[in-house]
Amino acid sequence: MKKRILIFASLLTLAACKKDLTSLNVDPKNPSSVPSYSLFTEAERLLTNTVTSPSVNLNIFRLIEQQWTETQYLNETQYQISYRKQPDGIWTAFYTNTLQNFEKSKQAMKVDVKDAGTLKNETAIADILQVYSYYYLVTTFGNIPYTQALDITKPFPKYDDAKTVYSALLTRLDADIAALDPGAGSIGGADIIYGGDVTKWKLFANTFKLKMGITIADSDPATAKTTVEAAVAAGVFKSNDDNASFQYVASPPNTNPIWVNLVQSGRHDFVGTSQFIDLLNPNKATQDPRLPYFFAKSASNSIYEGADNGTGDGSLAFSDYSLPGGPLLTPNATGTLTNPDFPALLLDYSETEFNLAEAVARGFAVGGTVESHYVAAISASVSYWTGANPTPAYLAQANVAYATAPGTTPLEKIAGQEYIALYNRGWDAWIVNRKLDYPKLVPPPNAFSDFPVRFTYPISEQNINKPNYDAASSAIGGDLVTTKLFFDIH
Repeated sequence: MKKRILIFASLLTLAACKKDLTSLNVDPKNPSSVPSYSLFTEAERLLTNTVTSPSVNLNIFRLIEQQWTETQYLNETQYQISYRKQPDGIWTAFYTNTLQNFEKSKQAMKVDVKDAGTLKNETAIADILQVYSYYYLVTTFGNIPYTQALDITKPFPKYDDAKTVYSALLTRLDADIAALDPGAGSIGGADIIYGGDVTKWKLFANTFKLKMGITIADSDPATAKTTVEAAVAAGVFKSNDDNASFQYVASPPNTNPIWVNLVQSGRHDFVGTSQFIDLLNPNKATQDPRLPYFFAKSASNSIYEGADNGTGDGSLAFSDYSLPGGPLLTPNATGTLTNPDFPALLLDYSETEFNLAEAVARGFAVGGTVESHYVAAISASVSYWTGANPTPAYLAQANVAYATAPGTTPLEKIAGQEYIALYNRGWDAWIVNRKLDYPKLVPPPNAFSDFPVRFTYPISEQNINKPNYDAASSAIGGDLVTTKLFFDIH
């Protein structure tokens, strides 16, 4: 009897061992397949972090646009983009992280999603965000890998002509808009921006189409006109309720990257520039209502004070100047961009109204007047930041009212106020500034180059994809920060 029990126990042990051996082939930390919705959510997060982050290794456009300056390490303020290899960081952030994850999510959707209508919607939404991602690449570098970019069989992709890529993106966006069906299902809660609301995504796509059209208004006015007018006819943002907002959470790891880089890390050497804060607080008297939401008062004298751009060398005390966000970057300070859960914007109503103002100024048939859209744009920005509409007195101030605002042309007046409204969206401020050449930014002392109108290609591309890099550099007129891109012709 005892012998039988031992044999039975041994058989059980062997059976158990056989089952365990099979399970050892599964790595729970590296699954062989990932659900499409997980890939989509991660791609949304990575994309939003990229365009929002203030990291000196990635997104330095608040410094280039002189909304912020540095008090100690001046490399980024002085346009030294090779020191921390920001071009490599941007390239990786978009190609390796964002675009690849959206592409993988689209492929996984073909397996995960059984309903044809839902699949069509989810694929279109992911593709819209790929178009959005490529927009920033092509307006930052010029010619870029596109047709071969996400093909794993092409480890050394060729570069496509920037203007051709842009045209392809507009065609792709139109196809996505046509594919969206509000009557069918979608990705739901995996979409942090709109919760899978297909109607909202259609509105987003048309509003982004308006933006893309306005971007090429100088270089290709005919295409810009037809693109803008078609987008507006189809419907664009009408209020801040339409904003494409990504809501971060209060606890790591999914926190606002501004909080991560400035508060969690204890970094205090980013302060407002005197130029930018003086725009918000002329003569230290007529304060812009957004100022307390953009910056804290200086710790040393309790006033809003900016540092002259690019003058810090380690001798400036950050406590003498206004830091971004709430008082002394206090975590959870109500209403400031340094909150861990402060949301990020990918596209907003204020920017839309500025684009419409510009469209009217250029003679496009979009309705309204330059002034009506200009006022609506400023009002939307103030309302977003403060929670209240601007007062008539504020809108009537000489530096704000359309008739008396700085600038000698309608486009300069628009650009001057859009520069303020695009605070916290430095990448977009840089695009608008290059297109409209306003406001005029004085180079920082000891700048490493002239004002960068593009970023040079990554060092990694120069090393491992040299033939295609060389061809692209030659095609655009040289891999220099001063080489103007296809949309920037003035």
